[in-house]
Amino acid sequence: MNIVKAIAKKEFMQLKSEPRLIGFLIFMPLMMLLLFGYALKLEPKDVKMAYVDADKSYFSNLIKTNIWSEGYFKLYEVNSTTQIIEEIRSGRAHAGMYIAKDFSRKLTDNAQPTVHFYVDGTMPSLATSMKNNSDAINGSSVTNDMYFLDEDAANVVIAQDPFVLDTEVLFNKDEKETWFFLPAVIGVLIMQISLILAGISMVREKEANTLEQLLVAPISKTQLIVAKILPYTLIGFFEFFFILFLGYFLFELPVPASAAVGLLLLSVVYVGSMIAMGLFISIISQTQQQAMFIAIFIIIPSILLSGMIFPIEAMPQFIRPVAYLFPLTYFNEIIRGLLIKETLFVDLLFDYLVLFGFSIFFCIVSILKFRKYIV
Repeated sequence: MNIVKAIAKKEFMQLKSEPRLIGFLIFMPLMMLLLFGYALKLEPKDVKMAYVDADKSYFSNLIKTNIWSEGYFKLYEVNSTTQIIEEIRSGRAHAGMYIAKDFSRKLTDNAQPTVHFYVDGTMPSLATSMKNNSDAINGSSVTNDMYFLDEDAANVVIAQDPFVLDTEVLFNKDEKETWFFLPAVIGVLIMQISLILAGISMVREKEANTLEQLLVAPISKTQLIVAKILPYTLIGFFEFFFILFLGYFLFELPVPASAAVGLLLLSVVYVGSMIAMGLFISIISQTQQQAMFIAIFIIIPSILLSGMIFPIEAMPQFIRPVAYLFPLTYFNEIIRGLLIKETLFVDLLFDYLVLFGFSIFFCIVSILKFRKYIV
């Protein structure tokens, strides 16, 4: 029993000698509790809706006013149905509405005009939520007020269903969950490989006392870093396209020919950013255990906040900026846009530049941080 106590005491002393680990053990559960309690919701708010109101009548204003008052959709006006679809394709909007020019005339003639409602099917859970909230367009709070007044005649009450709401799901018409999750899974797997493998590459040399041999070799610190990350970079590229084509053959994940160049560029900037981040973790860590904790500390929030599972639109306003601190958020925007919506490169340029910026930033910081001697 005394031996057990002595060994247990030794383990506690080792933990005490690594304050970073103690910090992670305390902060990680707290962070997870706060994320699941406050930040992660399935019901989005302020979903952007692009609309065209060609009628601009009292009746069409009833629909728009109710949408605004409900607060679920956030309206902004565009010029045509083509522009509505392009707004959804680019990711600037997730829903759209078109009210034709003859809407009020058909309404007063009891001809049941059609209001076209467009939904982004890229994220099936968000599409379902938007369809469930379509009552803001054709609910009783709208239709009950739709009647025609004529001073010279009795009130002509509009039919019980004065107009038809035609809902169209765009880009993922069958709302396949695999089309939504599989592209993000590629990013998560590459992140795990890069952060963990690259994250322990340099610190492993420190623990094995082999770093000294590398430091006395006739090689610059930049060359040493490149040599250390090259194998993991090649593994990352292989994993990217291997998982992508498995998704294509096994789950019919769309891989349009028009996305070839975009996917190649995405693999370069994303794998580069993850490897650079993993290298930075390796340099600032003193032990492999520390490197693993830091990697996990990045991986879990990335999965939860990147829009992989929970819509970013459902998160509180004060949490949303945090989501854009993780490269996986931009990766998800790009790969879903390329594969599912065939989004134009110009609409994804900002996301590409951010990922490239992550790569450059962590490479520079890692090189500056690294010293050709053992700390």
